[in-house]
Amino acid sequence: MPIRNLKKIFAPRSIAIVGASAAPGTVGRSVLENIVRGAFPGPVWPVNPRHGSIGPHKCFAHIADLPAAPNLAVICTPAATTPAVLREIGAVGTRGVIVISAGFREVGPQGLALEQELAAAVAEFDGLRLLGPNCLGAINPHARLNATFAAGMPAKGRVAFLSQSGALCTSVLDWAKQEHVGFSHFISVGNMLDVGMGDLIDYLAADPATEAIILYIESITDARSFLSAARAFSRNKPIIAYKAGR
Repeated sequence: MPIRNLKKIFAPRSIAIVGASAAPGTVGRSVLENIVRGAFPGPVWPVNPRHGSIGPHKCFAHIADLPAAPNLAVICTPAATTPAVLREIGAVGTRGVIVISAGFREVGPQGLALEQELAAAVAEFDGLRLLGPNCLGAINPHARLNATFAAGMPAKGRVAFLSQSGALCTSVLDWAKQEHVGFSHFISVGNMLDVGMGDLIDYLAADPATEAIILYIESITDARSFLSAARAFSRNKPIIAYKAGR
């Protein structure tokens, strides 16, 4: 399902931040602040049983307590909790998820087993799409969406930037703000458990705000999907791909 429900991630109408926090410097606090500061136009619902409110926002103890199923849920909780959290999210009908949490296959066999458990949870819900895990998040300036823990919203632009390196994302964002460079989308793909490069290229091919793509690639797991999407996209719009280590 290459582009199915990806709009719920990149152009949502409502957002829940699971693991939102009142503690300065935490990922849950940074993601909430960025979404609010970016002037996201829809409802924003923090979820954390430890808080009754975070700033002016009412904080909900559980996903099931939300007034409606959010289009997008951003998970900032510890890695070990993510499969159970995802099942709660899927059960209420949410079909767009970003898992920012780290601690999966990038940390070794135990993390790989946890990532496989997360993949099994995703498969339980038809149409559920997941960006990540272990990612910075996603920015869509045209939708006033900054669902990342990187401070600051870049300007609106016509180039999409996709990266497998979260560290590179933060560096490019800092550079872009200094040089007044804008983006149509800015996406950290993380471990690509579900949404991969091919899916994103197909999605951006239909996006009127995107006229070109820049890719930072460390490895491609589904080469056939990637090449098919890249060939189709490049018939009408250019792609610049930088392969790390080559």
